[in-house]
Amino acid sequence: MDSAVGTKKRVMSIQDLGVALYLLFAFVFLIVPMPNTLLDVMLALNMAVAFAILFNTLFINEVLEMSFYPTVLLFTTIFRISLNVSSTKLILSTGDPGNVVRTFGEFVGGNDLIIGTIVYIILIILQFVVINKGSERVSEVTARFTLDAMPGKQMAIDADLNTGAIDDVEAKKRRDKIQQEASFFGSMDGAVKYVKGDSTAGLLITGINVVGGIAMGVLRRGNTFQDALATYTILTIGDGLVSAIPSLLISLATGILVTKGGKEADFGPDLVKQIFGVPKVMYMAGGVILFLGIVTPLNAVIFAIIGALFLVGGRVMQNQIEVQKVETSVQEEEVSAEEIRKPENVVSLLSVDPIELEFGYGIIPLADVNQGGDLLDRVVMIRRQIALEMGTVVPIIRLRDNIQLNPNQYIIKIKGVQVAEGEILFDHYMAMNPGYVEEEITGIDTTEPSFHLPAKWITEGQRERAESMGYTVVDPPSIIATHLTEVIRQHIAELLTRQDTQNLIDNLKESNPSVVEELTPKLLGLGEIQKVLQNLLEEGVSIRDLLTIFETLADYAATTRDTDVLTEYVRQSLKRAISARYFEPGETTQIVTLDPKIEQEIMGSVKQTEQGAYLTLDPERTRAIISATEEELKKLDDLGRNEIVVTSPIVRIYFKKLTEDYFDELVVISYHEIENDVELQSIGMITA
Repeated sequence: MDSAVGTKKRVMSIQDLGVALYLLFAFVFLIVPMPNTLLDVMLALNMAVAFAILFNTLFINEVLEMSFYPTVLLFTTIFRISLNVSSTKLILSTGDPGNVVRTFGEFVGGNDLIIGTIVYIILIILQFVVINKGSERVSEVTARFTLDAMPGKQMAIDADLNTGAIDDVEAKKRRDKIQQEASFFGSMDGAVKYVKGDSTAGLLITGINVVGGIAMGVLRRGNTFQDALATYTILTIGDGLVSAIPSLLISLATGILVTKGGKEADFGPDLVKQIFGVPKVMYMAGGVILFLGIVTPLNAVIFAIIGALFLVGGRVMQNQIEVQKVETSVQEEEVSAEEIRKPENVVSLLSVDPIELEFGYGIIPLADVNQGGDLLDRVVMIRRQIALEMGTVVPIIRLRDNIQLNPNQYIIKIKGVQVAEGEILFDHYMAMNPGYVEEEITGIDTTEPSFHLPAKWITEGQRERAESMGYTVVDPPSIIATHLTEVIRQHIAELLTRQDTQNLIDNLKESNPSVVEELTPKLLGLGEIQKVLQNLLEEGVSIRDLLTIFETLADYAATTRDTDVLTEYVRQSLKRAISARYFEPGETTQIVTLDPKIEQEIMGSVKQTEQGAYLTLDPERTRAIISATEEELKKLDDLGRNEIVVTSPIVRIYFKKLTEDYFDELVVISYHEIENDVELQSIGMITA
C-alpha cells in the first residue's frame, strides 16, 4: 500500500514554491556572489514587496487578515540583509554594485557626500527612534491588554450563548478569534524586535562598508584617501538608502498594524472621516489659515488657497451630512412601511423555549453586565452545576424582561408554561433563620421562594449584624439563581429530549463503542433509553455514570423491554451513588418500612399491558395506604429527618407511583439499592 488510509497528500502550489524560493535566494545571496544586474532586480523586488506590505496594512479590515505578519517580518528581514551582504561584496570587490545602488547614492543623496550622509542619518533616526520605538511599545501594551481581556471576552461569549443570542457554532467562531488575536499580538510583541534589529544592523553594515571601502580603495586600488572616501562613501550611502527605504516602509506598516488594534474597519475612509468629517472643524481650520495669510508676512496666496479649500470642504461635508440624514430618515420610513406590509411569519412564533426566566424592569440591573449585574454568569454556572450533578445538559435558559410584570417580580417558565414565580427587593438582602437563632431581627416579612421558608428582607446596614446573629443572608441574584436551580432539578426529566439522549449516546460511543452498539438499536430504541433516563432523573438519580447504565440495560434488555423494570435494574447497579446521596457513612439513618402485606396487595393489583404496567388498586385502599404513609412520615418529620421509605425491589416503583402525587419530598428506596455498610433504624411500618 502506497500510503496510509485517510492520509491527505499535501500538493505543493505555486505560492508554496514562491515562498520557498524567496527564502532560498536569501541564503544563496549570503554565500554566492551576485551579478550587479541581478542585484538590481532583487532590490527592485524587495522595494515592491515592501510597498505591497504597506498598502495591505492600510486597507485590511482587521489585523487577523494578516495573521502571518510576524513571519513576513522575519522573511523580509533576512532577505534584505542578504541583499546588503551581496551589495557589500560588489562595492568592495568591483566598485560597481549596479544601477539601483549608484542611483540612490548619486540622485537621492544629491551626489554629495555630506548631503547623502545627512539624508541617510535622518532616515535611520526616523525609523529607529520614532517608528520602531513607538511600534515596540504599542505591541507590548497591546499584547498585554489582549491577554488580560481574554477572560472577560470568554465570559461575554458564554453569556450570549446562555441567553440564546448566539448558537454553538458562532460561540466557537468567536472563541477561536479570541485565541487567534492573543497569539497574533503575542507574536507581534516579539516580531517587532526584527524590525528594530534590522535598523541597527543596517547602520552597522553602512559604517563597516565605509571603513572597508576606504581601505580597499587606498590599499588595493591605489586611490587617494579623498577619492576613496568620495567613491566608496557615495556607493555605501546609496546601498544604505536602498535598504533603509524598504526597511522604513516595513517599519511604517508594522506601526500601522499594531496601532490599528483589533478594530474591524476600513482604514482609509475612517481615517479621512475622523480628521475631516466635522464641518465645524473644517471652518475653524480654514479661518485660522486665512487669518495667518492676511495678517502675518506669510505667503498670502498659498495660505488663502489652502484656507479656502478647507472652507469649501467644510461646506461640502455639511451638505453631505444633511443629505445623509434625509436618506437615513427615508430608509427608516421605508423599512417601517415594509414591515407593516410584510405578512407575519407565523412559523417563528411556533417555537417554545425549554426554560425561560422573565423579570420586571426593576431586576434588569441584575442581568445587565454594564451595570455590574452577574445574573448571566450565575445562569452559566447553573448549567455547569446541573451537568456535573445530574449528568445531563440543561437547555439554553432564555432571559428576557417583561414590562407586564411588577418591577421586582420574576417568573420561571418550562416549555412556555409558568411553573414558579418570586419577588425580590432590590438593594435588600434576605435573612433566614436556620432554626437556632432566638433573637428576632427587624425587617419585612417574606417567604423564601425555593423552599417556602419564612424570611425577612433587611437592608445593607443590617447585613453584618444579621450574619453575626446566625442568620443566613443571601443577595437577590442568589435568590433567583437558587430558585431557578431548584425548578430545573424538579423538571429536569421532562427537559431531556430524544436529541439530548442521542447526544449522550454519541458522546459515550466515542469512548465505549462496543456497549452502545450492543444496546442500540438492537435491544432498545432511542425512545426507550430516553424513558429509562427520565425515570432516573425524575427521582433525582444522576445519569452521569452512563457507562454503568448502558451496561446494565444491555444485560437485561434481552429479557424485558419494560422501561420501569429496566429502571429498577439500573438503580440497583447505581446503589453506591444512591446510598451516598441519602445515607451518611458511620451514622444511623431513621427510615420507615412497608408492611409485607401491603407489598403483596400492591403487586396483586399490577396489570401488565403492551404500553406498560399500571395499578388497579381500590380507591378506598389507596386512601388508607396514603393515610398510613402520612402518619408514619410525620414521625420522621418530627425528628427532622428526610422522608425515606424502604421497600422490597419489586414493589418500589409501584409504591413510588402510588404516592408521588401526595408527597413531593418522599424518597422510596429498595433494599437492593442500599450499600451493606449503611446502618438503618426503622421507626415505623406503613400498615393499613
